[in-house]
Amino acid sequence: MMHRIERTFAGRKLVLETGRMAKQAAGSALVQFGDTMVLAAVTVSDKKSPLPFFPLTVEYKEKTYAAGKIPGGFIKREGRPRDEEILSCRIIDRSIRPLFPEGFQNEVQVFIYVISADQENDADVLGLLATSFALSASRIPWAGPIAGVRVGRVESKWVVNPTFQALEFSDMDLVVAGSQDSIMMVEGGALEISEDDVIKGLEIAQGGIRELISMQQELLSKITVEKMAWTKNETPDEVQKIVTKAAKAKIEAAINQKEKHTRIQAVEAVKDAVKEELTKTLAPEQVPFIGNVLGDLEYNALREQVLETGLRVDGRKPTEVRPISIDTSVLPRAHGSALFTRGQTQALVAATLGTANDVQRMDSIDDAKETTKAFMLHYNFPPFSTGEVRPMRGTSRREIGHGNLAERAIQGVLPDFAEFPYTIRIVSDVLESNGSSSMATVCGGSLSCFDAGIPLKGAVAGVAMGLIKEGKKYAVLTDILGTEDHLGDMDFKVAGTTNGITSIQMDIKIQGLDLKIMAEALAQAKQGRLHILGEMDKALPAVRPELSPWAPRIVTMHINPEKIGDLIGPKGKTIRGIQDETGAEVTVDDTGLVTIAAVGGESMERARQMVAAITAEPEVGLTYQGTVKSVTAFGAFIEIMPGTEALLHVSEMRHTRVEKPEDVVKKGEVVTVKLVERDERGRLRLSMKALLPKPGAGEAGAAPAAAAAPEGDAYATTEGAAPTAEPAAEGEARSERPRRDGGDRGGRGGRGGRGPRK
Repeated sequence: MMHRIERTFAGRKLVLETGRMAKQAAGSALVQFGDTMVLAAVTVSDKKSPLPFFPLTVEYKEKTYAAGKIPGGFIKREGRPRDEEILSCRIIDRSIRPLFPEGFQNEVQVFIYVISADQENDADVLGLLATSFALSASRIPWAGPIAGVRVGRVESKWVVNPTFQALEFSDMDLVVAGSQDSIMMVEGGALEISEDDVIKGLEIAQGGIRELISMQQELLSKITVEKMAWTKNETPDEVQKIVTKAAKAKIEAAINQKEKHTRIQAVEAVKDAVKEELTKTLAPEQVPFIGNVLGDLEYNALREQVLETGLRVDGRKPTEVRPISIDTSVLPRAHGSALFTRGQTQALVAATLGTANDVQRMDSIDDAKETTKAFMLHYNFPPFSTGEVRPMRGTSRREIGHGNLAERAIQGVLPDFAEFPYTIRIVSDVLESNGSSSMATVCGGSLSCFDAGIPLKGAVAGVAMGLIKEGKKYAVLTDILGTEDHLGDMDFKVAGTTNGITSIQMDIKIQGLDLKIMAEALAQAKQGRLHILGEMDKALPAVRPELSPWAPRIVTMHINPEKIGDLIGPKGKTIRGIQDETGAEVTVDDTGLVTIAAVGGESMERARQMVAAITAEPEVGLTYQGTVKSVTAFGAFIEIMPGTEALLHVSEMRHTRVEKPEDVVKKGEVVTVKLVERDERGRLRLSMKALLPKPGAGEAGAAPAAAAAPEGDAYATTEGAAPTAEPAAEGEARSERPRRDGGDRGGRGGRGGRGPRK
């Protein structure tokens, strides 16, 4: 039976229904907000998985028919998920995972389909709402419902679930998931906002979340679902006591090693020795429980030590950051590079400058047309960074998520594209990892930009915060280790400048956090971030004044849009000829903005001169050398620029009367003339006598020797003038450029907005 509820939420119609689609799934839900529709379906296996972890799979898929599109490329069907889909999938996965009961091992699959896209409302938070209801209305044990909303701030006004258009003017983009009274997940970016602003945004989000949960509860009251039976493997008390007595003290000693691999080896040695010893004395049916108890002992040992003594396993205090070392310009041919090491986490980060031809082109159901992205950060996490051997199967979801987090952190401080018209790519190769490699990527990425001469608005650093919470007792940890992440309750990453936060991400393993702990973690993260920024300032305090000699130089100039065809030429012949002859890269957009890029300044200047020669506009008052194209009874037509002819009337040839134009000029001759008039119809009138001394000041009617132009006239230095024109002034007005973050959702200033939405 179909059940449906409709409400007004954030000023738009929100519909939640179940029982019409995907009825054979364990649970399903359809959510519509505006004209964006999302379907979620969940299923569960009846058999317990033998895997040593809870096997939850979340798949998020955008159907191109949702926007009335056909997939681009050779294969006309949806293929591997785009980065945006993976980021949406991660938001949903991280929000729902903590609410499955501990010990539940039956495989669960969640499918989210975006089946209608109105290109105004984002589907990711709708997918979380649909997933929450589908799980709550299914037989799967789950401690929901929850909900998620997006929060923005436009002109100092808070907006819940802003449209894509509203996000253009927002200084933050936060996705928040939570229950009635606690926060489950946070993901977002901002333009250097304060910690208080983040807390206020979370409070606004909590209000919207409560509305959506109330809506789910109202619909759930109409549905009767019996949850499936399952059993947790409980460890016998006798085994618990025997293993604890044999291993507790040894594990507590082994876990306190400052070096990661030494600690792992020491703990594993204790576990192996205890297993070998107790296997001889315990009954065969009791042996499988030994590993469970040993894992619990390690878990409790770390947590109890932090809560009771305030000391962490590597000897640090809760607020202490690991030692930092920094090297810059480590790669001689990279445009900018940095090696950032914090404790046993190390990232080699390189920045590369490209041209407009290097932008990433993206096709999405959320945009009416293809958009471009002129800033990219790619994060790589090879297995050797943790000393492991594992198969390499392409870029993982984790790598995409961490790269996006770091990309957004730097996004907000990049210069506007019009001021710095380069495509920028940052690549982070994690060489060592023992906690928070994404934040090391942020620090290294900022340093590599400084090293490359990219004029960031400020240095950016990031730090990962952890949490140990037992009942009402808790401890917030700065710069967490991998062990503290694994055995702790929270992974809270905060990145920003000295002025404020630019990127934030929080995951938890418990069923929610209150805002008091969030506020404390943010304040402690600020102190850690400022400490790291201080260390970065010692290594490279400012942006290098010059670009790398291996980086391209770029100059822009504006031409009359009517001249674009002349510059491109038939089938691109003219513009390709300029590039072939000079070695420079020349591009022009439909507004007449020409971008010229070249590694050598000489080739760039030659290309600029050639473009100016083809596209220059004649200017009244300037002097030109032109070729006589034809002579008539009333004067001569002279080509003063390629393709531009003007009339030299017989009356303008001399101060004295000229009987025949042929007596002064001949076809094919090069003469010096001055442009004296452009009439209302655009016709040009030239003069030779304006360049000659008036009678009495010299020999009347004498032809000019070299006909030197009056000072300030010859070879104008304004944009679009003769071939010897100077480069267009830096910072001149430019048209809309490719965005750093993917076009219509780029935020203000073309490049320096919030960054990708997720």
